[in-house]
Amino acid sequence: MNMDFILRGKGRDVVTIDEARSLQEAANLMDSHGIGALLVCDSHERPVGVLSERDVIREIALNGAASLIRPATSAILPAFLTAAPEDLIETVMVRMTERRVRHLPVMDAGQLVGIISIGDLVKAKIATAEAETEALRKYIRD
Repeated sequence: MNMDFILRGKGRDVVTIDEARSLQEAANLMDSHGIGALLVCDSHERPVGVLSERDVIREIALNGAASLIRPATSAILPAFLTAAPEDLIETVMVRMTERRVRHLPVMDAGQLVGIISIGDLVKAKIATAEAETEALRKYIRD
């Protein structure tokens, strides 16, 4: 199972924020959408990083409430990972675990096609295991 399969099931919508917007605006956007991360994009709508709730908290802990007026880019890590539609779940899970990230933009030929979370991957793995178990039970019964 690959990222494209997961995106077909969960959808390809991605909530983004312009890199010049404030951390406060980013936090409000995450809250209003009930999500834990946003994709931060430059003025050409190219992804420059993923901003997570954890990033917002770290920025406030390090710089106080004044950090809320700083640009969203002040809280993102300078390098971020992406996945490709053909990447397999197992490969992406290892990458996310090693780098301790919970969200990955999925890019195809330089274009954003979706975002996946570690929760999306776990859900897909569980669904696969349940389907295999049911198929084995049916095989044994029949």
